[in-house]
Amino acid sequence: MATKQKNKLFLIYVLSFIFFVLLLALVIEYGLNHQPCKLCIYERVPYFLSALLIIKILLFNKNEKITLLIISLIFFISCLLSFYHFGIEQGFFRESFACTTADIEKTLTKEDLLKELKNNKIISCKDVSFRILGLSLATINTIFSLGLSVIFAKLFKDYGKNK
Repeated sequence: MATKQKNKLFLIYVLSFIFFVLLLALVIEYGLNHQPCKLCIYERVPYFLSALLIIKILLFNKNEKITLLIISLIFFISCLLSFYHFGIEQGFFRESFACTTADIEKTLTKEDLLKELKNNKIISCKDVSFRILGLSLATINTIFSLGLSVIFAKLFKDYGKNK
């Protein structure tokens, strides 16, 4: 089998994995009723972007090499975001405004705060509500994102060799 066909098959496997990860996140949120924090929601974005770019590679034979580099960078940024989330969970970093429930009364009026509390349950990024094999989802995402970033960087580096 030619290298290009192997790479396409590999991309289909990675795309399936990405869809599995996103589906699992939705099952945990809606099926098991574990509300995600804002960083958890943000950590889904790189998976959506990567899925779109992989579909672009599979459907069109244009700019494949640069798209592989972009996907690698997306997963590297995802790794940094997930590591930041992991650091908040472990107490290495302070929660950002996107996560924190502290000092919220300084940024919202009383009416806005009551409306926000009524409409949305504010979830802190430092509270881990779901674990798999003892690891938080932010920890698992850090590992997956780093691995995928390295894999796509290698695909970028090796692109065009052994066609």
